[in-house]
Amino acid sequence: MKNKAITIKDVAKQSGVSISTVSQILNGKSDKFSPVTVAKVQQAKADLHYEPDYFARRMIMKTSKTIGVLVPDITNPFFGELIRGIEQVLYQANYITMLCNADLDEAKEQGYLAELSHRGVDGFIIASSAVSNQAINASLQTKQHPFIVLDQKKAEGFSDAVLTDDFEGGRLAAAHLKQLGHQHVAILMPAQASANVQQRLAGFKTVYADADIDRIDVSLSKLGGRQAVPAILKTAATGLFAVNDEIAFGLYLGLAEAGKQVPRDYSVIGYDNVEMCEYVTPQLTTIAQPIFELGQVTAEILLARIKNPDQPWDERRLPVKLIERKSTAHLN
Repeated sequence: MKNKAITIKDVAKQSGVSISTVSQILNGKSDKFSPVTVAKVQQAKADLHYEPDYFARRMIMKTSKTIGVLVPDITNPFFGELIRGIEQVLYQANYITMLCNADLDEAKEQGYLAELSHRGVDGFIIASSAVSNQAINASLQTKQHPFIVLDQKKAEGFSDAVLTDDFEGGRLAAAHLKQLGHQHVAILMPAQASANVQQRLAGFKTVYADADIDRIDVSLSKLGGRQAVPAILKTAATGLFAVNDEIAFGLYLGLAEAGKQVPRDYSVIGYDNVEMCEYVTPQLTTIAQPIFELGQVTAEILLARIKNPDQPWDERRLPVKLIERKSTAHLN
């Protein structure tokens, strides 16, 4: 015979207080009661091995203590580090992270937004540019769901946002290649680039004129970098700027397959500074984003929004820096 489930009524009876008192103490409002009362309730809970019913608690408290996080490609280590920063802050605040990997699929991303909304998450972190502002407005804003956009997407005045200084990152990459004597360069980026990548291009163009830049369209992946090599070999470029580290790693393999060496034949600079940059040979010169901090700040701002929905929009822009390693060298 199945044992009867322990309820909040049982805890109240065991501790000698009202059901209302038990409910408030177990839901984080113990400061309203004396330490003796709180101790009685906690002891009764422990003695009876009471576990609150998740769905009942959600109905009472009007909160799920869950945050939906939408990323475009979890295979990119950038997003793994980003999630670590987000999760650290949410865990400390007793929230659960519900991760949705959209595989760069716009329809899938919009479906996830709708499903997360249906499941009653308390807030949304959107780290993908594919979801249109119109879709966000329809799925989240009109329903007054707290959300924040970051990294790849601009808030455009309708939400909180955390960004990094992509314009300066592009400028730093170009200035580094220019300083090394590279007169003709190539930039590897998607044909339909997100707003943050477009800012990297704009910053890059403050150093190099259009005539000195070959733009090569690639996907934001190792495969994209590898497949771009035949197009690179047809250019006069000696310096290569990959708009993320994944592309740069693909370049390494593609160039090696073509009998070329980094940095003897081509200087390569990436973007993000994921951990693998230090483990490839040669170690990758890159523009470092504060990825973990980006995640932390994003989660902190969203939790503040949940607590105070009417506060002014908050937009943060974090700095980037050049990390010079072994993949770039002076042009001989």
